[in-house]
Amino acid sequence: MTETTETTEPRLRRGDEIEYEPVDAAEGLEKGVLLADEHGAPNFAIRRFVLDAGAEVPKHTNAVEHEQYVLEGEYTVGIEDEEFEVRAGDSLLIPAGTVHWYRNEGDVPGAFLCAVPNGDDEIELLEE
Repeated sequence: MTETTETTEPRLRRGDEIEYEPVDAAEGLEKGVLLADEHGAPNFAIRRFVLDAGAEVPKHTNAVEHEQYVLEGEYTVGIEDEEFEVRAGDSLLIPAGTVHWYRNEGDVPGAFLCAVPNGDDEIELLEE
């Protein structure tokens, strides 16, 4: 059930409050949690990822859907059996359980926002 604005307080988080941490699943990928349940967001988390130049994220699935918005850079996103070259302004929907991966062959980092439902976002790495 979605909470109403009567039980949810507005919240501002400044950019300098966001801590970025390496993602264990891939070298060259960092994640910063912008808003999530621990910040009072009752339904969704918004995260910002930075994919270094030359970095790759292996094939994997997630337990929850992902909506993504590309902020900067150009990189490749593989979804199932297709590859897409994405750039700033592009959006992606990756349904729960869908095999996907990332590859940045460019000279500059790529960055994207990722919105997911709050809760467990279990990742499963797939063997090549």
